Amino acid sequence: MNMKKILIACITMMLMSASCFAQKYALIDMDYILKKIPQYEMANEQLDQISKRWQSEVESLAAEAESMYKQYQADMVFLTADQKTAKENAIVAKEKEVQDLRLKYFGPEGELYQKRNSLVGHIQDDIYNAVKEIAERNNYSMVIDRSSAESIIFASPKIDISKEVLAKLGY
Repeated sequence: MNMKKILIACITMMLMSASCFAQKYALIDMDYILKKIPQYEMANEQLDQISKRWQSEVESLAAEAESMYKQYQADMVFLTADQKTAKENAIVAKEKEVQDLRLKYFGPEGELYQKRNSLVGHIQDDIYNAVKEIAERNNYSMVIDRSSAESIIFASPKIDISKEVLAKLGY
C-alpha cells in the first residue's frame, strides 16, 4: 500500500515537472528598443530640458530662502520679538513655497510625471501591445525585460525578441 502512494507521488511530480519544461520564455531589452525609436529620444531630450528649467527655478527659490535665513541671523540681535517672529514666519513660508514647487514639478503626480506620460506613454503602450501580440502568436508564457532584470546572469540571444518587437513597430 505504501509503495503505491510513493509511486503515485513520483509520477505526479514527474508530470508536474514536465509541464514546467513545456513553457516558453522570451526576453526583450527595453533600453535597446527605446534607443531605436527616434520619438522616444526626442521626448527624453525635451523632458531633460524641462526638468533642468524647473530644477533651476526650484534652486533659485531655495537660494532666496537661504538668503532670507542668513540675513535673519545677521540681524537677529537688532530685531524685536515681533520682528523676529515676522521674519521667521516669512522664512518658513518661503521654505514651504520651495517644497510646494518641488512637489508640483517633481512629485509622484507632478508635472514632470504628467509630461512624461503625455510624451512617451503612447510609445510604451505601442511596445507593450507589440510584445503582447508576439508573445500570444508564439505561445510565450513569459516575456522578461533583460534591461531591468538584474538577476539574469546569462540568457541565450536566441530567445531575445527585441528586434522582432522593433520590426513589429516599424523600426
